[in-house]
Amino acid sequence: MTVDVSDDELVQRFPGEPITHDNAAHYRGRLRRELLLNRCGDCGRWHAPPKPVCPDCWSTRVSAQPVSGDGVIFMAIFLHRGPAAPGVDYRTPYPVVTVELDEQEGLRFTSTVVDAANEDIRIGAPVRLDWTDRAGVPMPVFALQDSAS
Repeated sequence: MTVDVSDDELVQRFPGEPITHDNAAHYRGRLRRELLLNRCGDCGRWHAPPKPVCPDCWSTRVSAQPVSGDGVIFMAIFLHRGPAAPGVDYRTPYPVVTVELDEQEGLRFTSTVVDAANEDIRIGAPVRLDWTDRAGVPMPVFALQDSAS
């Protein structure tokens, strides 16, 4: 799949998403199934959501860089109702998790956990990045890491 798309095409590929100059690279990364978060070129700190200035040192030398997607569940909620969304079925409570990523303490990303029973989704559980397609575009999700791996 090509990721060399114009800004107009990017907005069309992700309808309803707030695509901006600050986060367009992140959405292009998703087309490559690559989770990108901003990292400061001066102090090295990661930060999310994407902003044009580093919140730690105020440098403007920030760029979208890939993260491993490995981490632990920091917060978990289970939605019993919500807006209609492709691939979301509220008959079983739908998990939404915030994962603290291994790259840096406090670096967090929110998505869902796939292919797991809700009772296995708990704070502190190790997860890894995975991908699913929603509305024809890749969406970063998390999968529980097997304790045997």
